[in-house]
Amino acid sequence: MARRTRTRFWDPSGHRYGIPTYPRKKIPPHLRTLRQLAAEGLRPGGQGPQAQALWCSRVPGPPRVRTAYLYDVRLALPKRTPGRRTRTTETQTRTCPECLTETIDRRFGVCPDCAEEAAA
Repeated sequence: MARRTRTRFWDPSGHRYGIPTYPRKKIPPHLRTLRQLAAEGLRPGGQGPQAQALWCSRVPGPPRVRTAYLYDVRLALPKRTPGRRTRTTETQTRTCPECLTETIDRRFGVCPDCAEEAAA
């Protein structure tokens, strides 16, 4: 006897739910969750959710529908590394524009010696 396919969450065109929707076990191979992308060393790269997966929760109590948003792995980008960001703004704010010393009082925008000279 053939098993009957549940079509409750089958909406690849997005007419019913507004976004392409698949049952949990029928997700196309090019779609991944955020955790799956992270495990592969990828990030969404600015793309919004391309689809969603819906399934019924098996937690005791009233039945709840669970959702997982899916992203296209073909549009994903590599994860950023911590060393990519430059610290130019941080070093610029620490240097006094008057005497070019490394210590600066951020309240005045200059080092303490230049602040005292300006106040006098």
